[in-house]
Amino acid sequence: MTRSKHRVWKYGDNVNTDVIFPGKFTYTISHDPAELARHALEDLDPSFANGARAGDVIVAGRNWGNGSSREQAVTCLVAAGVHAVIAKSFARIYYRNAINNGLLVIACPQLVDLVESGDSIEIDMEAARIHLNNHALSFSSLPEQVRRILDAGGIIAYLQGQG
Repeated sequence: MTRSKHRVWKYGDNVNTDVIFPGKFTYTISHDPAELARHALEDLDPSFANGARAGDVIVAGRNWGNGSSREQAVTCLVAAGVHAVIAKSFARIYYRNAINNGLLVIACPQLVDLVESGDSIEIDMEAARIHLNNHALSFSSLPEQVRRILDAGGIIAYLQGQG
């Protein structure tokens, strides 16, 4: 993971897990990635599932992923090809579920007010910076252990590779 370019989908504050992945499907949908991806953000943005492309990023306000601890709120985004979620802040359990499932999560509060859906940003993991037009915004560098988990595609893949 070094420097990469991505298209933005922008959302607001307090986007909860029931909106990221509709709660009504929690126990009725299999773990088939294509099926999970079809329902990603459908109650918040019906255009997301059909419009998302591999490598897109979500930029959001405060408290992204609050609510229940169900993993589908992460795995549906991974299945949709989302590269990262960048937000002002994250719900603690969502943040950890994202890392465990190989979804890059970055807290960068200043980006939210500068970006719009459809914009293009570059994420430079080595320098811990996000580039948008003539702005270079810093974020806290991820610990090496977390980066290894993300590079492996999640905690299970990482642990399987350790043996």
